[in-house]
Amino acid sequence: MRSVSKESNRANGISSYERPLPSRRLGHKKPMTLTSKTEECLERLQEAGPPRREDLIALLSLRDEKALQPLFFAADARRKETVGDVVHLRGIVEFSNYCERNCLYCGLRQANRQLKRYRMTDREILEAAFAVKRANIGTLVLQSGEDPFYDAEKLCRLIESIKRETGLVITLSLGERPREEYQAFRQAGADRYLLKHETASPSLYHRLRPGSRLENRLTCLGWLKDLGFETGSGNMVGLPGQDAAVLADDISLIDSLNADMAGIGPFLPHPQTPLSSCPPGEVLPVLTILALVRLTRPVIHLPATTAMSVLHPEGRLKALASGANVFMPDFTPPAYRRLYDLYPGRSADSGDPLSILDLLEKELNRYGRTILP
Repeated sequence: MRSVSKESNRANGISSYERPLPSRRLGHKKPMTLTSKTEECLERLQEAGPPRREDLIALLSLRDEKALQPLFFAADARRKETVGDVVHLRGIVEFSNYCERNCLYCGLRQANRQLKRYRMTDREILEAAFAVKRANIGTLVLQSGEDPFYDAEKLCRLIESIKRETGLVITLSLGERPREEYQAFRQAGADRYLLKHETASPSLYHRLRPGSRLENRLTCLGWLKDLGFETGSGNMVGLPGQDAAVLADDISLIDSLNADMAGIGPFLPHPQTPLSSCPPGEVLPVLTILALVRLTRPVIHLPATTAMSVLHPEGRLKALASGANVFMPDFTPPAYRRLYDLYPGRSADSGDPLSILDLLEKELNRYGRTILP
């Protein structure tokens, strides 16, 4: 057991984890009897080769959680078989909330004049990295908006300093950059890069990200792979204009990219965006996509995202029972954490990360899962 504070879990905003899980190996009940069509789809998905689009659409169209239990059970079994029972930790530090983009769904969009902006100093970022190291977590995720203030020279100096001082594996999530900058980051010591494609629909992508093209995003992902980064992609679920066919294409795209990681979470409307009046995504479709990605890319790393716990008090544990195997505690200093306002509700998970990890570890141990720093 990691050494952490024993303060009240409720004081850290995580009392929801105390509730028993409703199902599955973490734990799923035994799968119900399959319909012949669903059974055929599942059997084909577990075979070698790219997934059939019609199979993905058929399963994504199901809205009955009981009917989807066999899928979740199969994904959880595949996760156990391929990546084991460990939950990998990635300590995240969100060092700037400035962004030059105007994505319709994001609270960090440039046009949001209500948001107080910040940039952490190099010393503050390094201190946060030391905190990750002291927590016995081996991977640091450095994330920001697309902030041109941090040019390649600044970022390479930072990467080199963190690598030299901590020896941590470094994941970057900084958005689209020129190829030569990605190459410089790699040479400076960065190991992984997360660049979510958000949606596989070119028209939806262009509409939600004005001035951007999906083609450019995919080009960047190709560069990252070529340069030797472990590369992550991923998408939002529940976007306006999204349907089962688009989500099926998201899964196929993650497969075709040979993604090492995929961040998949629900759309949550932010009040300071043009999509503020749109309904949020739902838990069940996210779990379905996590399960399908696990079956189509068995060894991929899939985080259980914070956004899931905003939708449901046990959302992240449900994700871990449906194929996910990564947890990303937030080590951004508290003074800045609430300002990284991607979507409403993130501040509910603003407790001490070590206390959160302690409670998570206890809960996971009850279901035969363990934490791997």
